[in-house]
Parts: sequence; C-alpha cells; structure tokens
Amino acid sequence: MKTILVTGTAGFIGYHFSKRCLNLGHRVISVDSINDYYDVELKLNRLKLLKSHANFEFQQMELDDRQGISKLFQSYRFDRVVHLAAQAGVRYSLENPYAYTKSNIDGTLTILEGCRHHSIEHLIFASSSSVYGLNSQQPFSTSHSTNHPVSLYAATKKSNEMFAHCYAHLYKIPCTGLRFFTVYGPWGRPDMALFKFTKAIFEGKTLEVYNHGKMKRDFTYVDDIVDAMIPLMDKIPQTDPAWDNANPDPSTSSAPYRIYNIGNNQPTELSYFIEVLEKAIGKKANLQYLPMQPGDVLSTYADVDSLAQAVGFKPKTKIEDGIAQFVAWYREYYKV
Repeated sequence: MKTILVTGTAGFIGYHFSKRCLNLGHRVISVDSINDYYDVELKLNRLKLLKSHANFEFQQMELDDRQGISKLFQSYRFDRVVHLAAQAGVRYSLENPYAYTKSNIDGTLTILEGCRHHSIEHLIFASSSSVYGLNSQQPFSTSHSTNHPVSLYAATKKSNEMFAHCYAHLYKIPCTGLRFFTVYGPWGRPDMALFKFTKAIFEGKTLEVYNHGKMKRDFTYVDDIVDAMIPLMDKIPQTDPAWDNANPDPSTSSAPYRIYNIGNNQPTELSYFIEVLEKAIGKKANLQYLPMQPGDVLSTYADVDSLAQAVGFKPKTKIEDGIAQFVAWYREYYKV
C-alpha cells in the first residue's frame, strides 16, 4: 500500500485516478480548492463517493497556500505525489488570466517546494496537449518543440514542465509530466464539448460548433488515461545517459525527468463526434456553425510510442463506446 498525495481530487481526472488507487488498496490523501469554475455540486458528489473508502482523506485548500501545503507534507510521508489540480479551460483563460497564474504556476511551485523539502520519490504532474500550440507537425511527439503556445492556459502548462525540469535538475526530484489529450467520460467536466453537447441535445438547445465542425481532437477515454497513470507511478525517471545537450530532446534529460503523451492515438473530426453522440442519445442536434475561437487549434493527435514502450500503453476504448458510456452516466445522474 502506498500513501499518495493527489491534488485536484474533486476534479474529473483526479476523481477517476483516486478511485482506481483506492480500489487497488492504496491510501489517498487529497487536496482540492472546490472552486466554482463549474458546478460545485458535481465536485462534491465525486468527493462523496471517494469518502466512502476508509483509506481516503480530504482537505479543502488552495494550492498556493504555502503554509497549508507545507503542513500537509509535514503531516504525512508520501510515497508518490500526483499533481492534477489546475485552473482548466482554454477560453476562460482569455477572461480571467490571473486565475491561471495563481493556480497553475504559484500552486505548482508550492507542490514542487513540498516535494523538494520532503524527499519525494516521484512527482507526477498534469500537462496538456495544448502545449503544442502552433506546431502543425502531427502526430504530436514529445520530442517536438512546444515553444509557441496559443493560450494562457497552454503557457501555464508549458511553465509547469519547465519548473518541474528545474527541480529535477537542481534537487534530483524525479518528475514525470503527462500531456493529456481531450479527456472524456462519465463524471466529465461541464465546460467540455461532450458534456455541453449532450446537455444541449437533451434540452433541445442549439450547439455552437466551431470551425464548422472541421476541427479534430484526439478524444481519450478517462479509463485509458488512468490505465497509463497507474504503472507510471512506479516508472521513476532516471537520468538519460544518451541525452545530448548539443541536440536536446525535450522529452527527456540529463536530470530525472520525462514527458509522455497520453492520448487515443486516433483523432476524430468534430462532425463525426456529434453524429456518434446523436445516435447514443437517439435525438438530432440543432447545429450553429461558427468560425474558430481564439486560443483553439485545428487538430490534436498524440504520438504515444514512448508511453507504449515505457508501460505497454495501448488505448482500449473506441469513441463510439466511450460516448455511449458517458450518455448512460448523464441519463442516470441527471434523471433524463
């Protein structure tokens, strides 16, 4: 049994990851600010299910609370730290940029400092496919440049990777960054496309479809995400003896640091995504086609070869099955 600190436990991925850890017999100590970026009741209901496990403990706390986070690290001996908490959302970062620096940068620094002062064996932290930004070379490889983000959210995630590398280099803290690709599934976020589209179809409202439905996303089912995360906890990064500082690979380092993509490795066009959703619900959508939104990218497509090599990762869930499972959860949760 490991004692694992999980930040963002009331969030979508944090809930599913914590649930899996608890079912495997681990002890989960969790932190979440329970902010009101989206439906607080949804977050509290996730937590309610987790609290039914004897090995689960929760503390409500802001990530940039230096004193609170320091006390947390002093109170427990963590075998692993899994940092998933963040202010999410590309479009919201255009409206409220300071929320992103507070949570994603200041909060991550606080966690890194906790790891530094308490000799944490392995820090796993959430990054995002959004860091690829203007890069049009696909599939996105962790060896590609990520120096041209197109949203503040992406810039903060890129910053998280850079901060983690500094701590890996300076203090030898093994750090693994995970670039998630458009995660979906039961208990998903209300600000994500699948949730918004499902809600609109059930309520007979119009869907706003950007770039006329021609955008592609590497939609990744949440169980596949967790399937990769569990073995990665014990895949502790080592220094790479083959790393060449004259030709540096961004995904590895002379420090104990690694970056992985976690994606479905199969992008889906938004128009097909909507067709599958309509079939799962049994009702046609009212569509309003709109141009691209600021901060968006045309396509995401994950190269997961390095992840497959590291832990044997292979995504299992087809988009048709994943959407059907989300719709089944939505019907039950909202009684529709």
